[in-house]
Amino acid sequence: MRGPHNIIRLIRTGATLERTGAMKVILDAFDVGPFLRATLRSLVWPFQWLGYKGDPAMPPAPRALTALGPAYIKFGQILSTRPDVVGDDMAVQLRVLQDKMPPFSMAEAKAEIQRELGMPVEKLFSTFSAPVAAASLAQVHKAHLADTGEAVAVKILRPGIERAFRRDIDAFYFVARTIEVLSPSSRRLRPMDVIAHFEGVVMGELDLRLESSAAAEFAANTKDDAGFTVPQVRWHLSGRRVMTLDWAEGIGIGDNAALDAAGHDRRVLANRVLGLFLNHALRDGYFHGDMHQGNLKVSANGDIIAYDFGIMGRIDEYTRRVYAEILFGFIRKDYQRVAEVHFEAGYVPPNRDVDEFARALRAVGEPIFGMDASRISMARLLSYLFEVTERFGMETRTELIHLQRTMVVVEGVARSLDPRMNIWEVAKPVVEDYIKQSIGPKALLRDLGRTAMILSRFGPQLPRLAEQALIRLNNPPPEPKPQRGIARLSWMALGGVLVGGAMWLGQII
Repeated sequence: MRGPHNIIRLIRTGATLERTGAMKVILDAFDVGPFLRATLRSLVWPFQWLGYKGDPAMPPAPRALTALGPAYIKFGQILSTRPDVVGDDMAVQLRVLQDKMPPFSMAEAKAEIQRELGMPVEKLFSTFSAPVAAASLAQVHKAHLADTGEAVAVKILRPGIERAFRRDIDAFYFVARTIEVLSPSSRRLRPMDVIAHFEGVVMGELDLRLESSAAAEFAANTKDDAGFTVPQVRWHLSGRRVMTLDWAEGIGIGDNAALDAAGHDRRVLANRVLGLFLNHALRDGYFHGDMHQGNLKVSANGDIIAYDFGIMGRIDEYTRRVYAEILFGFIRKDYQRVAEVHFEAGYVPPNRDVDEFARALRAVGEPIFGMDASRISMARLLSYLFEVTERFGMETRTELIHLQRTMVVVEGVARSLDPRMNIWEVAKPVVEDYIKQSIGPKALLRDLGRTAMILSRFGPQLPRLAEQALIRLNNPPPEPKPQRGIARLSWMALGGVLVGGAMWLGQII
């Protein structure tokens, strides 16, 4: 499926952007130079009749992305949290992609529920509302349970969404393969692996049983986090295409006017969002991987409510320690240690010079820390760090892609609440606490204890394994005798005679 037929899909993408007026808007937002701008527009202009028309009532960018399909909508959702990248106007336009997409019909929604849960809606719920939110992959209805009257949120996947997403992913694979062929230097970034990672995340989001499991695990991890709430899953009313959670009432965290009117302190909320994310990533190794404004609410008591757990991130303990040490090194301006951590983790090839790498890191960090607090950006740091590591031969680390991408999104949410927040002041105590807990005497004793427990489980087998290893060490297998050149030529000649004889017999017969 990943063949040249995807060229048509890519042409249609450019044509849709041009036809809807989104091409000019996007080029303006990214401040594209006149030469590249003229080249792109001249290439797609003759084909704009092939583009999708979209909904004329929508602004150009959301109109184009909505018409192109769910994968493009996901891309727009990410950009909507980055007003510092695309501008305030564009960010506001793209925010409608988060939970204000056109819904599918009530009849289709009820049919999906009956098909998945085996009972009609009327027997399961005493009330079942029209869609209260519609996103790229699913929509949500408010309902009340027939037996208890409790309010719940019922999430239902869009009919046919799996096929639509597969088509977009197919085109992305084609683009990645084309980039690898036409630009060998890009292979260091492993674009095919990046798309494979993205595909795995999204395909997991299309099975709501996995999302239910993720919500339950996330709720267990964060049950003691002050100011944070995760709705409980109703397992008996959930399946592959339908998921039911407790209803959470609150104000969307992207609605600053409503938050101000309700008396919430947006500076406190901004600090809490960033602090909670870092705690979940470092402390638990399990974090919400899609923390944009459409997936967060603020309750009447000021708690942040998270929902939509289709995309979650998980990082192992060693990677957490590496990530924390890198952040902590930048916070302390200890660039030598940051460089050493990169080498110790194998992120930078060992044949490079660690001192030279540390000097390059200083060139990344010092300008950022010299900025006004409102301009200090962890996202900018990651961007500059990527440029430096590229020069030193660092390959793309697929296990960190999701973490870095989510960090950018969370920072965007926090900045939208408080544009002047100091990212590093919020991050410092969280990272310092994790460093104290994970790198030090207590952590060493804990690691030794875990190692002892693992060895104890294999205790009965240890003598046998040690004996076998020693036997192999003392009795290495004999080296194969090299064949003499004459012997090899003799076998080749014999093979030629046999083949020739077989062909001759075939002609006679």
